[in-house]
Amino acid sequence: METRKYSPDGCNECNSTKYSPVLYLVAFIVALGGLLSGYDTGVISGALLYIKDEWLLNDYMQGILVSSTLVGATIGAVSNGAMADIFGRKKILILTSILFFIGSILCAIAPNITLLILSRFIVGLAIGIVTFATPLYLSEISPEKIRGSLVSLFQLAITLGILFSYLINAGFANVQYGWRFMLLAGIIPSIVLLIGMSFMSDTPRWLVSKGREDEARAVFKKIEPEINADKEIEEIKNILDKETEDKTKKFHFKKWMAAPLMLGIGLMFAQQWTGINTIIYYAPTILKLAGFETNATAIYATVGIGVVNCLMTFVAIFLTDKAGRKPLLYAGLIGMAICLFALGAAFQFQSELGACLKWVSLLAALLYISFFSFSLGPIILLLVSEIFPLKFRGLGMSISTMSNFLFNFTVTLSFLPLINKISENNTFYLYGVIAILCIFYVYFMVPETKGLSLETIEKNWIKRINPRDF
Repeated sequence: METRKYSPDGCNECNSTKYSPVLYLVAFIVALGGLLSGYDTGVISGALLYIKDEWLLNDYMQGILVSSTLVGATIGAVSNGAMADIFGRKKILILTSILFFIGSILCAIAPNITLLILSRFIVGLAIGIVTFATPLYLSEISPEKIRGSLVSLFQLAITLGILFSYLINAGFANVQYGWRFMLLAGIIPSIVLLIGMSFMSDTPRWLVSKGREDEARAVFKKIEPEINADKEIEEIKNILDKETEDKTKKFHFKKWMAAPLMLGIGLMFAQQWTGINTIIYYAPTILKLAGFETNATAIYATVGIGVVNCLMTFVAIFLTDKAGRKPLLYAGLIGMAICLFALGAAFQFQSELGACLKWVSLLAALLYISFFSFSLGPIILLLVSEIFPLKFRGLGMSISTMSNFLFNFTVTLSFLPLINKISENNTFYLYGVIAILCIFYVYFMVPETKGLSLETIEKNWIKRINPRDF
């Protein structure tokens, strides 16, 4: 594929390219998968306060309930990479919507904690699949000039889903058995995604890999009418030919593929072990520890976190293809580190702060989430959707997504025990130190992919170019 270089002055041919409204419609429908993922990720934060009181759950069982979703997500992520390469991205997203629908209903009617954990596991399967399949679909359907913005729609949808879940939590905060309604509401976006994906085509890159070139040509023309579809298809075929020197279906891992694979895993570690899901999953719990007296007031305060999370994601959408990936990662990690140390200090000196502790903690959480929302949130998912070669993309993204949920699982399960073992302040200091270390990791190990086609990125890996020199 010809690389359309980004030009800051906005004068060249690439900036005048016209894209069909169909492209944006497809991106919107597919991004609904992110809304479902965000909703089912965030809804447990409010529901947990009521579930633990109703069934008298200790810290360990609360962690099991929350992390059961992540166990399912890990299995979903690792099992669907090959399936996406075999059956296509579209069918996998349809399967996701069905799993979300079934899981939400089972959560709402669960008669005991065991069946609720099992139901959340099913929801987790869907989250694992959609977290892999949606960025993959968006990256393969998007022209490189606007790929960053379109793939970032997935993260925006996640933040909208989290905000939606916080609002639903607030709406049912004072309703008897309200937590059941909180968990049930996820069926609404699942139905919309199912209907929308039924009318979508698969991605042109996957179609070419299956020899369905006429269909791929039609999709290219729909999303970018002026594109030279034959040239695009020929470039994809050349890449496929280079990767598969024989005609067998068996995949052969090559040494140069280790670099993007390790990078994908490292990026997922950075995203999770800087503490984001301690805020997403446990925000009301943290705020109650900080001094908010009732479940309802803690949930209402959490809505502000959801709003900031959503709004700041627009920064990434507007700047990703202009400022680049790495500058946003630097800014986000520096800001997150400062906020984590501030949050730790607030708990360390809570006796001096007194009643102000809850407001200092809320402000630190709001700032932390704002820095994450324009950096590690969307940029990590974007990079992981870009760095893998076409023939290895499904499996590579699947492994990376699996590692994401494994890291998420360890953070989520260990958070409450860490607080009890080493205190709130030292727990947040730990995440802050990791954020600082991640700044150096980004500098030395992460490539800048702004303005590069997926095929150019792949060629750079094959030539073993240093990631800093991409």
